[in-house]
Amino acid sequence: MNHLYYGDNLDVLREAVSDESVDLVYLDPPFNSDRDYNILFASPKGEQSEAQITAFKDSWHWGAQAEAEFDEIVRGHNVNVAEMIQSMRRFLGENDMMAYLVMMANRLLELHRVLKPTGSLYLHCDPTASHYLKIVLDAVFGGNFRNEIIWKRTGAHSSAKRFGPIHDTLFFFSKAEDYLWTSPKTPHSGDYVEKHFTQIDEDGRHFQPITLTGSGVRNGESGKAWRHVNPTNVKRHWAVPGNVMERYQLTGKTVQERLDALDAAGLIFWPKSEEGTPRLKWYADELEGMSIPDVWTDIPPIGAKSAERLGYPTQKPLALLERIIKASSNEGDVILDPFCGCGTAVHAAQKLKRQWVGIDITHLAISLIEKRLKDAFPGIGFEIHGTPRDFSGARDLALRDKYQFQWWACSLVGAQPWQGKKKGADGGIDGVIYFQDDKATHKKIVVSVKGGDHVDVSMIRDLAHVIEREKAEIGLFVTLAKPTKPMQTEAVAAGFYRNPQGKNYPKLQILTIEELLEGTKKPEYPDLSAGAATFKKAKTEEQRGEQKSLL
Repeated sequence: MNHLYYGDNLDVLREAVSDESVDLVYLDPPFNSDRDYNILFASPKGEQSEAQITAFKDSWHWGAQAEAEFDEIVRGHNVNVAEMIQSMRRFLGENDMMAYLVMMANRLLELHRVLKPTGSLYLHCDPTASHYLKIVLDAVFGGNFRNEIIWKRTGAHSSAKRFGPIHDTLFFFSKAEDYLWTSPKTPHSGDYVEKHFTQIDEDGRHFQPITLTGSGVRNGESGKAWRHVNPTNVKRHWAVPGNVMERYQLTGKTVQERLDALDAAGLIFWPKSEEGTPRLKWYADELEGMSIPDVWTDIPPIGAKSAERLGYPTQKPLALLERIIKASSNEGDVILDPFCGCGTAVHAAQKLKRQWVGIDITHLAISLIEKRLKDAFPGIGFEIHGTPRDFSGARDLALRDKYQFQWWACSLVGAQPWQGKKKGADGGIDGVIYFQDDKATHKKIVVSVKGGDHVDVSMIRDLAHVIEREKAEIGLFVTLAKPTKPMQTEAVAAGFYRNPQGKNYPKLQILTIEELLEGTKKPEYPDLSAGAATFKKAKTEEQRGEQKSLL
């Protein structure tokens, strides 16, 4: 079963992921670039794109949390990491970079613990902190460094007083010397085939004649003449590639027998000149491809108009994750992404028939991933942990984090979170839904979320004003507390929205968290777009799975 966790990945790893249970870890953590990354949700034509919220703040500061995690590392069992992190603190001091590296070191130690002995880890970063992260990884993984991969993430562009930054870095480490590696290949270009495979056999197949000899004279069997050809005349010896015999399921104990078998199978190219050396036919349609280098320029970034683009600020191409997963895992293996963002790694894992575990610290990410997976894999089954499943869990979240509660509550009714760049600048709106009940225009529903213990009729009146101000057709009042009778009376007094087909829908609807969790009540509105006007829908993959309740 696949699992999606809401929470701090350090806590989730320690509490929910067993030792040596994961085959491959991919992580794309914040880069300490001191930027706010905003999700700009798409809006229908004619609507302002104000549904912009801060997905995460990519900066870290030295404080009590950093000091506590530093103390954990120093008192831990990995002496190399403890000494390294103390040395870095002496060099860097108690600054933002040091706070970031302490956070990363603690989590990398846990990721090393959960990896199987044959497992691997890929860390995705940019030049802001890559040089420091490499040192941390060296200490954690004991020198099992495999590759620094350069991915060209964008096209050339100008940059003031420096060369234009266009790449990200991926560090590839294995847990041990003996690790899973599938030897991935990339297809040869058409130009390569056209240039090198110039011969055509009687079946119309293109091939290239390649040598059947090696340099130097041998006194044994490989130096004897075969047919009319003696390789020692040109100071060479017979050298039949062993993989060719296996590929064509040919047998032969001696060099002469192997050459006879190849010739009988029509795999020997005989030159027109009698003095010419016979060669092996290497067919273009049997090319295994080229080994993939450590500079990746063949996977483009996600363009602004790409069908793959979902609006998440640091979304990576699916092809990038597919390459990594194929290279370092097999079908059925477990893939872990502890900073899963919009879920590209778990999407790729599901598509490639792997098991997966995803972790993120925001409910916004969890709800986006849940929708993405349902769209891409209809009927998929997976478990979500850490999100409220009942009233007490919802109340606990509301008390701990008002904004995480609002984002989660919006996901219950299928709404985009609605916020300005600063928390609280929402103008009385916490979410928005776009719907379509005719072919001409999109209509709007505004959502107000209340997580307090007390609600009153003034809040319903406020929402009624917001509906009018925003020219919305419907308003949803989502509340943790039970509404009062005056509130229900006021909501009914707001009247109805009458759709073009002549059906009435309550203009102001009150929905409790308890009703939404139990499924006894849901928003009432028509929608020909089936939610596609509110959220961009991920492409449906061919694979099918089993439907499972997520709440």
